[in-house]
Amino acid sequence: MQVSVKVKLCPDKEQYQSLLRTMERFNEACNFISEISWANHTTSVVKIHHLCYHDIRKQFGLSAQMAVRAVGKVSDSYKTDNEHKHSFKPHGAMVYDQRIMSWKGLQKVSLLTFDGRQVIPIILGGYQSARLEFQRRGQADLILINGIFYLVVIVDVPEQPEIVATEFLGIDLGIVNIAADSDGAIYSGAQINGLRKRHSKFRKKLQSKGTKSAKKLLKKRSRKEHNFATNTNHCIAKSIVAKAKDTGRGIAIEDLGGIRTRTTVRKAQRKQHNSWAFAQLRMFIEYKAKIAGITVKAVNPRNTSRTCPQCGCIDKHNRPSQSIFCCVSCGFSSAVADTIAAGNISRRASVNVPHVSPDLIGVREGTSSLALAVSG
Repeated sequence: MQVSVKVKLCPDKEQYQSLLRTMERFNEACNFISEISWANHTTSVVKIHHLCYHDIRKQFGLSAQMAVRAVGKVSDSYKTDNEHKHSFKPHGAMVYDQRIMSWKGLQKVSLLTFDGRQVIPIILGGYQSARLEFQRRGQADLILINGIFYLVVIVDVPEQPEIVATEFLGIDLGIVNIAADSDGAIYSGAQINGLRKRHSKFRKKLQSKGTKSAKKLLKKRSRKEHNFATNTNHCIAKSIVAKAKDTGRGIAIEDLGGIRTRTTVRKAQRKQHNSWAFAQLRMFIEYKAKIAGITVKAVNPRNTSRTCPQCGCIDKHNRPSQSIFCCVSCGFSSAVADTIAAGNISRRASVNVPHVSPDLIGVREGTSSLALAVSG
């Protein structure tokens, strides 16, 4: 399985400026190539190469392989969308491959720049170190985020043999509680929802000012909320997969595709509803489970929060509030309704014998006996 790993670079001042100049010149070349590609109505990497290879080497001073990678970047961008002319930001990603990049163990990386090869120290955490021990693909992207250079590397991580599961850990996804499992564990969304409200209020305040310093602060804080939500989803997914692996179960999760078009919410809740990152959490759970060899099964979420686990009664009044479940038929109740839904999801994923009425059982048994008598 291919996994992307982000590696932080630690260049000195001269190396930093060298990387910055190289990245800016590379993206200038990409804009030049984009003009030629658009004017000639072609997205073919071979045709674009023949049209402008020598010109971009002469005009922008790129090395042979940098020119090839610039042509490849433009061609790939037009293959995803060829209805509009593309432009590339000065600090957009720069593509490196094994001819202009080499690893010096897990401590340094050598990158080609306009000032020659630069051997740059890297910083690795435990996760990155473990992943980079596996086979690395030849290509990597040099990116600049908030003034810090990173290399995004694709690594081939071996998958564990999938364990055939007969029991499943059910996962209910939500907004108030980001996730709840069928064992009763709750992953609250209070912290992330509170952060979003504070950030929204602060953004409005800065946008109303409109000053240069306000815009600068907005840009600085632009990814803070996103990064926090992503990290939270990673932690939740890691915990769920670890529990399923330790107990020898698969993971059952709701298939919530298209839920925003199927459901309506009040105006005050629209922003919160649209910020719900359920797809990202599901993706994290699936790829982490795949590496661990755990089965993930998506089930229909219809009525999972309204079905009584005791008597099977389905009624919207079984859920009088977000947190309370109380069956109108048998009186079964729970203070945490999300865990009831998670239990229903778990049961739906399990292989169950279909319910058959006693009369049909008698008919089937009689038919079987008759068939045996005839065959005998």
